[in-house]
Amino acid sequence: MALRLLLHLLFPLCVHWVGKEMTVSVLVDVTTAALCSGGSTCAEVIYINGLKQTIVGIFKMVVLPLLGQLADEYGRKPLLMITVSTAIFPVASLAWNKSKGFADVVDDSMRAAAFSCITGLLSASHVLGNILARFLSENCIFEVSLAILIFVPVYMQLFLVETVRPAPRQDQHSTGCTMIFKVLQERCISMKQAGTLVLRSSTLKGISIVSFFYELGMSGISGILLYYLKAAFGFDKNQFSEILMMVGIGSIFSQMLVLPLVNPLVGEKLILCTALLGSIAYALFYGLAWASWVPYLSASFGVIYALVTPATCAIISNASSSSNQGKAQGFVAGIQSVASLLSPLAMSPLTSWFLSSDAPFDCKGFSIICASLCMMIALCYAVLLKEEKPANEESKNSMEDVEAPLLS
Repeated sequence: MALRLLLHLLFPLCVHWVGKEMTVSVLVDVTTAALCSGGSTCAEVIYINGLKQTIVGIFKMVVLPLLGQLADEYGRKPLLMITVSTAIFPVASLAWNKSKGFADVVDDSMRAAAFSCITGLLSASHVLGNILARFLSENCIFEVSLAILIFVPVYMQLFLVETVRPAPRQDQHSTGCTMIFKVLQERCISMKQAGTLVLRSSTLKGISIVSFFYELGMSGISGILLYYLKAAFGFDKNQFSEILMMVGIGSIFSQMLVLPLVNPLVGEKLILCTALLGSIAYALFYGLAWASWVPYLSASFGVIYALVTPATCAIISNASSSSNQGKAQGFVAGIQSVASLLSPLAMSPLTSWFLSSDAPFDCKGFSIICASLCMMIALCYAVLLKEEKPANEESKNSMEDVEAPLLS
C-alpha cells in the first residue's frame, strides 16, 4: 500500500520535472530572438533574465515558509496540485506565441535512502528532459512540454491519495488577512529561534557562510551561463541540451553511486571541500573558455560539484538535534535564497558589460571568473569548518513547531 502511494507521488513529479527541464535550453533562443533583433546577445536579455531570477528569489523567500502552514490547513494534495499547475501558464503562453506527501508513507529508517532516490530521480528527469529538447523540433517543444505539464495535475487528481487529515482550523471566522498576519507572526518567531540555534553552533554558523557564498557564485553562473555560451560560441538549444545532459548524468552517478560508498570512508567535510574545488574548476573553465569544446570539459565537473548539496545537508543534520532538524535546514535554505536573490544584481550588469563592445578587455566570461571567487571563499570557510555534535540537552522553553514540512 505504501509503495503504491509513493509511486503515485513520484511518477507525476518525475513527469513534471521532465516537462519543465525540456524548455530550459530553448528559452535562451526564444528570448534572444525576441529581444536582440537577430544578434547573439544584447543587454536587454541579460537584464530581463536577472530580473526573473530576482523575482523568483523574492517569491521563494515569501511563499516557501507559508507552504507548510497551508498544507496543514488544507491538506498535502491540494498544495501539490497548485504548485505543479503554476508551471502550466508560462509554458502555455510561450507555446501560443510560438505557434501564433513523500515522508508520510516512508518508514523513518528508510527515509535517507528514499530521499537519495528522489535526488537521483530529479537528475534523471533533467537528463530525459534535455534528451527530448535535443531531438525534438524547436517548433513543437513548448507544445509537448505543455501537454506533459497538464497531464501531471490530472494524474494527481485521479490517483494521488491525501495522506494526512488537515488540521482543524482554530478560528473558523477569521478573515484571510488575519490568518496571513498570524502566520507571518508565527514565522517570525520560528525564524528567530532558528537563527539563535544556528548562531550558537560553530558548525551551523560556518556551514551557513559556506552555503551563502557557494549559492551566491553558483546561482549567478547558472543564471547567465547559457546566454554567455550563445554570445561567445554561438551555441543553440542542441549544444545547451548536451551540456545539461552531461551535468545531469554526472549528478546521477555521483549522488546515487559514489557518495554512499565514499562518505563512510572520508566523511562529509572532505567531500564538501572536494566538491567545492570541483565547482571552482567548473567556473574557471567556463570563464576562461578559449574554444567551443572547453564548456563540455567544464560540464564534466558536474560529477564533483553535484556533491556540495548532499554534503551540506549531511553536515547540517549531524550538527542538529533530532528536534531541530527542520529549523536548521530551513534557516540555511533561507540564507541560500538571499544569495540567489542578490547574485543577479552583480552578475547581470557585469555579464552585459563584458559581452558588449564596450568591455575594458577581451574576456567574455569575466563575470563567471568573479563568481568563482565566491566559491573560493566558501572553500576557505569549509576548510576551517569544525564538525561538532549537537548538545544533548533539549531546549526547555522551545515552542511547539509552527511549521510542518510539506510532506511530513
